[in-house]
Amino acid sequence: MPHNFDPNQNYYSFIDNNTEPLVFIHGVGLDHKMWDPQINFLNNHSIITYDLLGHGKSPYNKKEITLSDFSNQLDYLLKFLKIDKINLIGFSLGSLIALDFSSKFQDKLKSLTVIGTTYKRTSEQKALVIERFEQAKLNKPISKQALKRWFTDKYLDDHPEIYDQFIKILTKDGENHLNFLKAYKLFAYHQDNIDLIKKIKTKTLVMTGSDDSGSTVQMSKSLSDDLTNSSFIEINDGKHLCSIECADDVNINLKNFINN
Repeated sequence: MPHNFDPNQNYYSFIDNNTEPLVFIHGVGLDHKMWDPQINFLNNHSIITYDLLGHGKSPYNKKEITLSDFSNQLDYLLKFLKIDKINLIGFSLGSLIALDFSSKFQDKLKSLTVIGTTYKRTSEQKALVIERFEQAKLNKPISKQALKRWFTDKYLDDHPEIYDQFIKILTKDGENHLNFLKAYKLFAYHQDNIDLIKKIKTKTLVMTGSDDSGSTVQMSKSLSDDLTNSSFIEINDGKHLCSIECADDVNINLKNFINN
């Protein structure tokens, strides 16, 4: 295995129920635990979750990180587990990774799901993300700002344990902060390769929250239109982390899509 994947160091979990696995890719600054609502609901499927390079328990020591690094990490993991075909689900940065992986390894995919992805951002939309990245570089706290974008106020008020959990995940220092910045920079400055997107023929589901200000409904509809075999579902009253706040809606749509 290449130097950036060591199965004894990189965190992953594999639940084998003799079905083609569902592989979940989390977002920037998070870890595999964000998918707990989906894992609990889809427990009759084989499931793989893992921490991206530089996140959670997966180390990363290069100065820069690319989508290819993340796609190769997943490819190496599948080779290590001797898995040929998967259903791939990505969120936010994880969606960009899933699209990149799909463009390179279509033969390994049975289906693709992307949730809360950015696509064809305007210059104003990109500037807002770059501004948040610059704040993070200065070590200014962005956790509370992020939670405002990711969840409704009512949900956080009703679920203080979720608030505490995500504040803890997003509060980083030392090497964790440096690795977070590498991934955040990649996300902030990402340029869509529309030609590659249009070549993805994998059956795809695109979902986003109706109230997601950073990964808008318009972005997701545009992505779905550019993919050759795609459907779009809007999650009502959902913000960026609709996979948690609106887990019931996300889960039933994901289950129907995978089963069909």
